[in-house]
Amino acid sequence: MPNSIIEISQKAIKNNITYIKSLLNDQTTMSCVLKGNAYGHGISVMVPALQKVGIHHFSVFNSLEARQVFNNAKGEFTIMVMGDISDEDAHWMIENHIEFYTFNLQRIQNMLEIAKTKNTPLNIHLEIETGMNRTGFNKSDWQELIHIIKNNRKYINVKGICTHYAGAESVSNYVRVKLQRNIFKKAIKYFKNEGIQPERIHSSCSAAILAFPEDNFDMVRIGILHYGLWPSRETFISHMTKHNLEYSPLKPILSWTSYIMDIKHVNKGEYIGYGNSYLAENNMTIASVPIGYGYGYSRSLSNQGRVIVNNNRFSVIGIVNMNMLLIDITADQNVAINDNVILIGKQGDHEITVSSFGNMTDQLNYEVLSRIDKDIPRILK
Repeated sequence: MPNSIIEISQKAIKNNITYIKSLLNDQTTMSCVLKGNAYGHGISVMVPALQKVGIHHFSVFNSLEARQVFNNAKGEFTIMVMGDISDEDAHWMIENHIEFYTFNLQRIQNMLEIAKTKNTPLNIHLEIETGMNRTGFNKSDWQELIHIIKNNRKYINVKGICTHYAGAESVSNYVRVKLQRNIFKKAIKYFKNEGIQPERIHSSCSAAILAFPEDNFDMVRIGILHYGLWPSRETFISHMTKHNLEYSPLKPILSWTSYIMDIKHVNKGEYIGYGNSYLAENNMTIASVPIGYGYGYSRSLSNQGRVIVNNNRFSVIGIVNMNMLLIDITADQNVAINDNVILIGKQGDHEITVSSFGNMTDQLNYEVLSRIDKDIPRILK
């Protein structure tokens, strides 16, 4: 028996994809972002689940994730690597027509050398630096980049031109993102005037399709939204208000369940767990759950986390250990060893959300999810 199980809801995935598609033009391709082990949901589970609802374009950060998608996808599909490519994977990517971002001259030149030895063209996306100041071609490199492409037409397919916005989830970044949008549009025009015609143009992440729908272009890169979560509380409130919605149209697709490993009684006046952070002010009954920060349950939830057992909410007490946490079950003497413990998810009238984790630990939804241990079994329901 595993110490916990993560369940992924196929019904919720379908709901979310359907809603996101309703926000897009029929001609706009949706690429689902699966970096960070599919935001902690599990690439091996998410790929077939997404293909069931008509998604066949997948974005990942590195070549290792590209291999994982490749090994789990069926039929026709496209993989796009937005970041790291290991030397060991470069040949494999070219052989299997994996698309990838190129954001400096060294990468395109190195990959071009391999492509020529294999007589197989590269499938590249030109990432443009527009103000994120992370990765992307600066304007000073554009002419040399164009020169390389024109002189190697046989070996280069320009699949896309793209950029990434520096914080579309907050109005505080509006001026900066507006400048980026203008720079990107100028770059598109520049490359087209030079005879470089990308198959796709893309700049929008989850936050951007909500904030700047007019800039969805040919493709959008959807991350947190298709997992049923919002990029920020600000985007959630703005979207709900704009569309006059009473309830969130998105459904979280992940639930995380463990179990009661042991139960014991603690006398009034005794400390519980490591150190002296929690003192029993009354006689108490406590239960141990075999989950801790080693599995992604943050130590910051010590003395403030909540779980659900038998349709009742219980408090985490004491310091969260690497492999264990303790909960106060004094109020319900019917709790028994092996009872299910909901860490994230819903049971009866109670729910523990990913957002509540974030609020208590000062982490983003993205952080909470991506830190969940990869070895915990993921099951599609």
